Order: sequence, then C-alpha cells, then structure tokens
Amino acid sequence: MENHLLDQIIKDCIKGKSKAQEFLYVEFASKMLGVSLRYSKDLAEAEDTLQDGFIKIFQNIKSYQFKGSFEGWMRRIIVNTALEKFRKAKKIKVVEEFIEIEDDGDENYSELDISIDVLLKMVQELPDRYRMVFSLYVLDGYPHNEIAEVMNISVGTSKSNLARGRAILKQKVNDYLSVKENNLRVC
Repeated sequence: MENHLLDQIIKDCIKGKSKAQEFLYVEFASKMLGVSLRYSKDLAEAEDTLQDGFIKIFQNIKSYQFKGSFEGWMRRIIVNTALEKFRKAKKIKVVEEFIEIEDDGDENYSELDISIDVLLKMVQELPDRYRMVFSLYVLDGYPHNEIAEVMNISVGTSKSNLARGRAILKQKVNDYLSVKENNLRVC
C-alpha cells in the first residue's frame, strides 16, 4: 500500500470513519493474526487478542505520529495486548531462574524439512511463560531487559525461560523429524 494512501486512511480512522477502519482491518488483520498466534496457545485465543488489539489500535490511532512504520506501531499494540492478557490470567506459575542453560548454537534449522505451520504449532504448545519469552526474544527481537520489564521477571529468569523453551522446541523438532524419517522408511 502506498504511503500517502495509508496516511489518508489513518487520518480518516482518526476522524472515526468506519469505512477507513474496515479497510485498515482488512488490510492488516491477517498479518496481525500471525503476530497474535505467536503469543497464543491456539487460534481462538489469537483471534480474541487480535480483536482486542484492533479495538486498542482504533482507540489510540490519534497517538500515531506518522513517524516510523505504522505496521510496526500496530504490531507493538498487538504484542502488548497479548502480554496484558498473559499478565491478567494469573493462572501461570512463575518459573524462577535456575541454572542458566547455554545454547550451543550448533543447530542449523534453516535446512530442516519442516513447515512453518508445524513449527508454529510447536511454539504454541510451549508452556505459557516459555512461549511468551521465546516469541518476544526470537520472533520479535526484544532484548532480555525489556522482556524482564514487561513480564515482571528478572533478566536471568528471562534467559532461563528462553533456554528452556528452546530446549523443548529442539526436542519437539527432533521427535517430529524422527517420526517423519521413520514414516519415510516404512513407505
């Protein structure tokens, strides 16, 4: 979408024009759902976060200053909405810092024969706290000090949760690939 067209749509949204809001939603909903899915355990939760996020986007669109990426601004609101839901749930037991697990960095996942949908499903199956830290750090590039702040945990706990989430994902990927390889041998 051209910048001047997007700017006009944003200005119309600020004025409360429903057609502009609908256009903006249709234009960005699928991308923002992808963001929301990374922080959710399933599609229903992701869709709920998406809807709440878009409500906040439309309520706060007047604060967008037409500097930087509008899509990035929206993404931040969706991520923050997911984090708010996570904090409000209070059903999660805090996983405190333990021995920090070092990442050996030897894995080369870029050549794996595994679809993005399967990987996303594996991320969604992580325990909530690990999923949140993994998504913030790996998928959205937050540093550990910001993760610690937004999740109200220590930096060490963030690092530990990331290492544990990665270890679980690594095991899931290895298990998946083993099953897939065994199935190919049977054929």
